[in-house]
Amino acid sequence: MAIIDYFDRGLRINPRGIAYIQGERSYSFREIGELSCRIANGLLAEGFGRETKGAVWADNDVTAWSCALGLWRAGMAYIPVNGRNAPEENQFILDAFDCEVLFFQEAFASVIETLRPRLPKVRLWVCIDAALPWAPSLSTWSEGQASSAPLIDYDMDDVVTLSATGGTTGAPKGVMNAHRAYQAYFAQFMMAFPYQGDERPVNLAAAPMTHTAGMLSLPCTARGGTVVVLPKPDPAALIGAIAKHRVTELFLPPTVIYRLLDIPGIGKQDFSSLKYFLYGAAPMSVEKLKRSIEVFGPIMAGGYGQTEAPASISYLTPAEHFVGGELASDERLSSVGRPNPLIRVEIMGEHGEVLPQGETGEICVRGDLVMKGYYKAPDKTAEAIVDGWLHTGDIGHLDAEGYLHITDRKKDMIISGGFNVYPSEIEQVIWSHPAVQDCAVIGVPDEKWGEAVKAVVELNAGYEVSADELVALCKQKLGSVKAPKSVEFVAALPRSPVGKVLKKDLREQYWQGQQRKI
Repeated sequence: MAIIDYFDRGLRINPRGIAYIQGERSYSFREIGELSCRIANGLLAEGFGRETKGAVWADNDVTAWSCALGLWRAGMAYIPVNGRNAPEENQFILDAFDCEVLFFQEAFASVIETLRPRLPKVRLWVCIDAALPWAPSLSTWSEGQASSAPLIDYDMDDVVTLSATGGTTGAPKGVMNAHRAYQAYFAQFMMAFPYQGDERPVNLAAAPMTHTAGMLSLPCTARGGTVVVLPKPDPAALIGAIAKHRVTELFLPPTVIYRLLDIPGIGKQDFSSLKYFLYGAAPMSVEKLKRSIEVFGPIMAGGYGQTEAPASISYLTPAEHFVGGELASDERLSSVGRPNPLIRVEIMGEHGEVLPQGETGEICVRGDLVMKGYYKAPDKTAEAIVDGWLHTGDIGHLDAEGYLHITDRKKDMIISGGFNVYPSEIEQVIWSHPAVQDCAVIGVPDEKWGEAVKAVVELNAGYEVSADELVALCKQKLGSVKAPKSVEFVAALPRSPVGKVLKKDLREQYWQGQQRKI
């Protein structure tokens, strides 16, 4: 199936049904289907062809998402642009990825206008919600175009998304994902998180739709369900939307879930409609996961994926959080689930050999889910995909039950006194302290050890804990080698627009002028 076919499946199932809700406005499948057709026909009339690159620069918004649907319907490749990025980063992405069409919200118009001289490849500018001297409004531009779907030839290996990754470790790379990858992604998601008969899911898109939340809305759409769109993951608005719209599924990164858990009276809210509460994009504290199950119910669902193998390498389903009716062990809860059925996952050693179950090495993935490659970067593609295997850069192991554990990113591993120290193991211990909201463990230069373990900690409001207490806790749980040699308290950890802690930024202040060996 082509990626647009997932929307069209919902359109056929439920043409008069509500496809999207934003604020007090509802949009039917037929309305959005016709809008996406007019956008697609407008693009084709302008001469934009198969796999031409087009971008949407907007916050979460139904009309902006319709532009992405229109790009796919025209056979083009969609470049997601996160409005929370620095303007210079978005400018780099659009130019490096050869963007020729840019849809954008008026809120970003002044910034985009200053960048226009540096974006000479863009041939069409369309403002989604206003008319500008240099860009027509979407309604004016698409007026008069046919509201029927154009007939477009496609191949399953055509690139449909060109997504930026690697910006936290250097210049962003463009990940090319094809129809084939999303077919595997959506099939695995729909198998893992089923609905009965004519049951209609209600998906809450609160995290950025330019990332996981957008793509996770498509299986809901394919089932004829409704996607409730929030401009941002505001905790109060999010909780209100769940109750008001009887939301059945949503995805949030752990950092936002932690904020929800801190809301006074959160346990008294009505979450009875929720069937699947997905968490991922970053490791989650086991203690906070247990608390989430208490508050939200037995509906938590973990997952693991990368931009290079989108969102469905493995899932830890709600049922797998339990054994015999009791909460599963901490070992299982710290996993990202079992590898999904339409791909192959192995743990490999330094020379590409498959390691026995239980041994730690690099997580490698093979199958239709794997990206086509990095855009205009054959050397980086060859480094990442070897003999058909995507080398994820994540270190981990498969336990005795086949559950996948991510120990850490290869680049985040600390070598201290000749020992490999994995930050995530230490972070789990520090997260377990009730005073800790979040933390990041990094390696810093040390004359004696080469690298010393350092914990950077963000505390819960109104709580206190000393560095010595946290070090003692780690020594008790992990021994002295893995315990931090120092602890620093900060008001807020640096995070990416999607909530990932930027360990690179934390390390830089300590490694200036020095070279890490990893």
